[in-house]
Amino acid sequence: MSAYEPPRIEEVDELIFKIEDRGWAFASDQAAAIDRHWQKLREANSHLFNGRVFLNFERVLERRNDRRVLSGVAAAVDFKAFLAWRDFGFPDVKTRNCFAMAALVSADGAFMLGRMSDSTANAGKIYFPAGTPDLSDVVGDQLDLEGSVARELLEETGIAADEVAFDAGWRVVFEGPRIACMKITRSPLAASEIEARFRAFARTQEKPEFSALHPVYSKEDLVEGRMPDFTLRYLRSELSKA
Repeated sequence: MSAYEPPRIEEVDELIFKIEDRGWAFASDQAAAIDRHWQKLREANSHLFNGRVFLNFERVLERRNDRRVLSGVAAAVDFKAFLAWRDFGFPDVKTRNCFAMAALVSADGAFMLGRMSDSTANAGKIYFPAGTPDLSDVVGDQLDLEGSVARELLEETGIAADEVAFDAGWRVVFEGPRIACMKITRSPLAASEIEARFRAFARTQEKPEFSALHPVYSKEDLVEGRMPDFTLRYLRSELSKA
């Protein structure tokens, strides 16, 4: 039986993740194995950088007055430890990778995802603009996941926050060790115009994170194997409303 709760999608009004400085038993207990794994990853892809990212160690979804709030604790870990945890099959089942995604929607109704470049840790995968929270997502003693959405959108597509409209609230996908917080992000441009904007932006980047955009108008545009389970679950749910 799975150690995780059944996958589901929840409507959430607010995300509150406070930052704590705490150790991670997986990282300390598996330090040698993590270093060996990192060395192999770096040999295959020298562009990888061992920064600090935030994982989620505690969480609760509750109603506060008339709002549904997902709150919890985040702590910084080495990126190499995060990748080892992922690649070793998520051995610490109490920990989650909780992150925010810009669910970018074109004016003509396409969800706009990107294909990850070969220089990234998820080469070839198809995602919304997103990233595991890092030190640039810290505001005071909390993670600013709304700010993370805007930052990742700009860094990966060249589209600034003032060029789109963000829906209130989140649709949060709980999928095993991942918690994907989807923020609907509406563009006034058609899919073809967004793609043209992206291509012009990508030409200015030495190592763009996306190699191309992938519009999804219907379930026929979904790509099993390249889109993660949480992305497929979210898109099927949204497309079923059409």
